[in-house]
Formats: sequence, C-alpha cells, structure tokens
Amino acid sequence: MDTANNEKKMAALEAVKEIKDGMTVGLGTGSTAYYAIHAVAELIGQGMNLKTVPTSEQTKQMSIELGIPMVDINSIDSLDVTIDGADEFTQNLELIKGGGGALLREKIVASITKKQIIITDSSKMVHQLGKFKVPIEVIPMACSYVMRQLPAIGGIGLVRKKKDKDYITDQGNLIIDADFGLIEHPAVLDEQLNKIVGVVEHGLFIGLAHKVIMIKDGEAITFSA
Repeated sequence: MDTANNEKKMAALEAVKEIKDGMTVGLGTGSTAYYAIHAVAELIGQGMNLKTVPTSEQTKQMSIELGIPMVDINSIDSLDVTIDGADEFTQNLELIKGGGGALLREKIVASITKKQIIITDSSKMVHQLGKFKVPIEVIPMACSYVMRQLPAIGGIGLVRKKKDKDYITDQGNLIIDADFGLIEHPAVLDEQLNKIVGVVEHGLFIGLAHKVIMIKDGEAITFSA
C-alpha cells in the first residue's frame, strides 16, 4: 500500500473510534471514505448495532455488498456522526469536496450531522483553498447560463466529462469544475455561487466540518472547530 492510501486507511480507523453502539452514521464517498465504510462493516460484524445513510449510489452499492444496514434519510431527523473525505481543507476547516461527484448528497448529509468528521491523507491540507477546482452541480438546462456568470465572480468553468461524455450526477445533473485561483474569502464565494440561478449545489463546505483527522508521518493530527 502506498503512503497516501496507508494514510487514508489510518485516518479512517482513527475516525471510527467515534462511533458508538446505536448510532446513525453517514457514510461518505470516495477513495478515503472507502476505508471508513469497510471499518464500519467490521464494527457491525463484531456486533455493533448501527444504521447508516450513504452519500452516493456508489456508497450505497458498497454498503449492500458489505451487509451494512441503511435507512432512508427522510425517515430521520439527524445523524450522530458522518465520516467523509475532502479534496482540500484548511486549518479553519474550510473544505472543497465533490471530486467524486457526490457533493449534493454529501452536503445534505453533512447539514443534518451532529459531528462531521473529515479524514484525509497529508496531501489534502492547504493554507488557502483553490488549488483544487470547485465543483458546481447545475441542472442541465442552466449549464450555459451558469458558465457565463462565473467570470463575474472570478471563475472559469469547464463541464466535467467522463469517457468523452458529460458526467451525470446521481441526481441527473451536470458538474462544472470552476477555477477561481486561490480563494481569499471562501464564505463570500459560497454566497455568490448560491445566488446563481440553476446552481443546485457546490463543493465549498464552509462551517460544516467539526473535525479533520489527517495522518502525516504515521501520526494522527486533528483539527477541530
């Protein structure tokens, strides 16, 4: 296992220590969350009683294969803890997420989670967001319009492709990956994006994470809100 994947696995194992019997747990999406999902399956296999909510169809399928019980998010008021990854984070717990395309469901789950734990390898920490492009989920008919609005707020966007075709999200939407350069005021950009008609959601996660667990040189480093 290479260094990055080893760090991801170690971070996941550290995070699942927060899970207690009887909890409802949000399961993230992506290469880092993969290790957390397997760790949750092990807890259930050891007899822990848990309910879970997946943040994507990919995670849902993995949960089915691993025998992890799931509940409909509309049947609950909140989740006790969610473990998910991030494409970038700062020490202020500002995040860019959505590289895997699940940002909408991830943000919905994060919004009703009592304790959102982000797990990462050491490459994901930045002093300022913006090295990673900001994913913006848009309804298809608004794609061109949204693209034309981005330069006014400092961005340039490209529609995400997969195998030379438009990438389609679990909700049937498109994703624009927008380059804003280094983002001086993430909260301001958050508000600006929210005001563009046709934007369903975007990958700036501001004020949603409670803790980031990062592994560096074999040690867990925790950043808390």
